[in-house]
Amino acid sequence: MATRAPASGTRLHVALPRAVPEVVSITGKYVSITTYRRDGTGVSTPVWFVSEGGQLLVVTETGSGKVKRIGRNPFVTVAACSARGRLHGRPSPAIADLLAPTEVERVKRLMGRKYRLDLIFIRPIRALQSLLHPERRRETTTVIAIRPTPT
Repeated sequence: MATRAPASGTRLHVALPRAVPEVVSITGKYVSITTYRRDGTGVSTPVWFVSEGGQLLVVTETGSGKVKRIGRNPFVTVAACSARGRLHGRPSPAIADLLAPTEVERVKRLMGRKYRLDLIFIRPIRALQSLLHPERRRETTTVIAIRPTPT
C-alpha cells in the first residue's frame, strides 16, 4: 500500500513511545550528567537537581562547559551519584534542553526547598568566592531540563 504525503499546511500526529522511567525516578541529592565533546568523549559532572513534571532540572552557570556541550549535542546520560561523582546506578540515556531565562528564579526556589540545609553552608562559601573573583559576579545562570529519551 502506497503512502501519501500530507497536504500542505497539515500536521502529522505521531505517537511517541513510552519514556525511559529510570531518568525521572532518580532520587538523592546528586545526579551525574555526562555530556559529550565534539570528538565523542564523555564529560561527567555531579550536580544538584530537582524533579518536576517527568524531568530533572539543573541550575548551572551559562558559560559552563556542560551548557556549551549541550548546545552542540543534546544527548546526555544521567545516573544517581555521590557528591564526588561516584555512580550509584546504571546511566540512562536522556535529552537535555536549555530553558528560557525566565525559568531560572522558579527553579532556584525549587532547589532552595530541596537543599535548604546544604545552602546554609554553601552560600557563605559562594559569597567568599565572589569577593575573591569579582569577574564572576555577573555570571548568569541557565536551567537545564533533562528528559528521558523515547524508547
